[in-house]
Amino acid sequence: MSVRRGASSDATGGRRGCGAVARIAAGPNGAGQGALLLETPRLTLREFTAGDFDDLLRLDSDPRVMRHIARGRPATPDEVAAALKRIRNYGRVNYGLGIFRASRRGAGASTGGRDDGEFIGWGCLKYTPPTCDVEVGYRLLPGAWGHGYATEIATALIRYGFGTLTLDRIIGVTHPGNTASQRVLLKSGLADAGWGRYYGKRLRLFARDRAPWLAAHR
Repeated sequence: MSVRRGASSDATGGRRGCGAVARIAAGPNGAGQGALLLETPRLTLREFTAGDFDDLLRLDSDPRVMRHIARGRPATPDEVAAALKRIRNYGRVNYGLGIFRASRRGAGASTGGRDDGEFIGWGCLKYTPPTCDVEVGYRLLPGAWGHGYATEIATALIRYGFGTLTLDRIIGVTHPGNTASQRVLLKSGLADAGWGRYYGKRLRLFARDRAPWLAAHR
């Protein structure tokens, strides 16, 4: 995906004066790689490709990862293949939004965005049907838990959503018992908004409008 069309960002990826924490990039990310979305100090986020099936299967077939997600069970290979197809199509019809592969920036990574780091999961900005709310989210392998990556991903995507895409509001939702994710959403600058009904469930809701978030993260 490219963020150049309609974007009003400076070279660091934030709107001017917003003190971006991540570099927004565009264009190809090497042969066979998806287009680069952004880089944080420790991570690269880019589009998923067909070649990322094994990584996504490793993530979605882990019962620890899936405990609070969907039906609370690991995904099958067929389900992962269908999910990867949906992920790859999503950004083509929802400009600027999507689910993005996250990896550690390896020793050879540069501002050119070469993705030679280790896969850790994904981050997303996507609609939450049947509403028009845009949700920030993430899904990480257990080995990446406890290192601050979730907060780093969520904060960078929120800044991208408010700064580059000029979204009016971003939300985050969690299973009621997922206190770790609730802490991440609070650390990333969203506010506790009580409860909401999303994905056919009553979930904990966190939200923030654009102006107050940008004012607090200059």
